[in-house]
Amino acid sequence: MALFKRNKTWWTDFSVNGQRFRQSLGTTDWRAAISEEKKLIAQAQKGKLSVAGESFARLAFSEASERYLDSRKLELSDRSLKKERQLLVQPSSFFGTMPLRRITTENLLAYRESRAKRGTGPVYVNMEMGSIRRILKRAKRWHIVAEDIHPLKERGEVGRAMAHEEKIRLLRIAAARPEWQTARCAAVLALNTTMRGCELKGLRWCDVNLIDRILTVRHSKTEAGERTIPLNADAMAVVLELYRRAQTGGGTELSHYVFPACEHDRIDPTRSQTTWRTAWRNLTRAVHCPACNQLQSPAEKCRNEQCKIDIHEIKSPLAGLRFHDLRHHAITELAESQASDQTVMAIAGHVSSRMLALYSHVRLDAKRRALDALNNPGPMGGYGTNHDTNPALPQKIHSQVIEGYGRPVRARTADLHRVKVAL
Repeated sequence: MALFKRNKTWWTDFSVNGQRFRQSLGTTDWRAAISEEKKLIAQAQKGKLSVAGESFARLAFSEASERYLDSRKLELSDRSLKKERQLLVQPSSFFGTMPLRRITTENLLAYRESRAKRGTGPVYVNMEMGSIRRILKRAKRWHIVAEDIHPLKERGEVGRAMAHEEKIRLLRIAAARPEWQTARCAAVLALNTTMRGCELKGLRWCDVNLIDRILTVRHSKTEAGERTIPLNADAMAVVLELYRRAQTGGGTELSHYVFPACEHDRIDPTRSQTTWRTAWRNLTRAVHCPACNQLQSPAEKCRNEQCKIDIHEIKSPLAGLRFHDLRHHAITELAESQASDQTVMAIAGHVSSRMLALYSHVRLDAKRRALDALNNPGPMGGYGTNHDTNPALPQKIHSQVIEGYGRPVRARTADLHRVKVAL
């Protein structure tokens, strides 16, 4: 263990368990250097400091994030790696050339506040902070700030289940325009299979069995999501519609996608469609003019030249509906049906009843029906405590076993004699 100066800054050089550590203490004060050296030695003894980690900690955040992403290529799928890269765009822009070892609690809190001021939701901010945390952990720096950084509070609501009228409106509007037909087909399948958007986009014709009316989800968000789903009449009708459409473009090979990519009016069945976000946003925001009943996007005035009334206050009841909410709605309808929890989890791809409870939104009318069942009149014409809650006196007791504090015990002869006398 030794302290030495370099350019007026104190450095330390020590070894722990045969591993040598040599680095700057970042101070010109001798007493502060001694204190920092003791902290480093304690961290090294606990395994929180390593030569590789310290070398990584010297990198600028932007460079460290690129090395981090390269190291995770073997661990993550292409979709997950793409998402991780997207989560690091804003942190790399904010921290830039700042070395990882210089990032403090104040820096992290300042970044979080800047994202919140831009209107970024707490869920996405927490995801970005998760990526930052994984990088700092690799640099052996996260434990320094962990106690002061806590996740932002997220909304308890996880999704939205539509009313029956909203569901009818959604399907009717989605069928109104040709440019919305792909989004309509995807919506019908989601409502009748509980499939996620990513599962629909990755669906190939080899996954669809038209004879047995089933489809197989081979790639999903989780392992439990890999499942086989029977097709009901509505889902089967949409699958046949998509198949006939694929026949016109020669896209019915087993390796071709059910929802093929379409760019500049050219369909490429060898690539999957990446998004239907624009069509979904337009159809969920579309409103009807109360005067001429023309379907249109929200605006100040009706676009009908013969109408032109003020419609700026009219808002679609479907505004804000996410495509993923269709999965929530489907699971809700299954939860309200007579299907068992195991059946619902097998269809939806959940792994636990807790996850099922999180996704299902039993609506008020279903709760009301359940409570109304408690109002059924009893055998005496109504609910009565004496008749409905007190059990009837047993007429016969087994000669060998009686109940003692809820547990079967062998009766003694004297006990049986007292029971017979009481009867």
